[in-house]
Amino acid sequence: MPTARCAACRRSFRVRPQVRAQRYCSAPACQCIRRKRWQSAKRRTDPDYRENQARAQEAWRDRHPDYWRTYRKTHDAYTRDNRDKQARRDQSRRLAKMGVSTANIPVVSGRYRLSPAPGNDLAKSDACTVELTVLSRG
Repeated sequence: MPTARCAACRRSFRVRPQVRAQRYCSAPACQCIRRKRWQSAKRRTDPDYRENQARAQEAWRDRHPDYWRTYRKTHDAYTRDNRDKQARRDQSRRLAKMGVSTANIPVVSGRYRLSPAPGNDLAKSDACTVELTVLSRG
């Protein structure tokens, strides 16, 4: 019986004659990896499948609206770890904070043009980076 190397665990296994081009052994962990890879490839290449999956996920969320709230209440360690990890990620990024200005000069009354400015700050509450250009003072 021919053998092959598993694409997941890299161990040698006997190929089943019923399965042409078998690439994964029968170990449950390897089968799980095979299914995940298939699903990922299917989502990338099949727009109908992707749309159906999105609809199914949305329907599940509608049927279970309090799932994540309940999960967070019953899994304190997960919640705490997740918050700690998010805080560490936020420290390495520039976060835009509402109501905070880094300008040391007061804004003088007058007419200004407000233009979108490029910026890769993380912003909350739909904030955006802008550039003020003086049109006239007065």
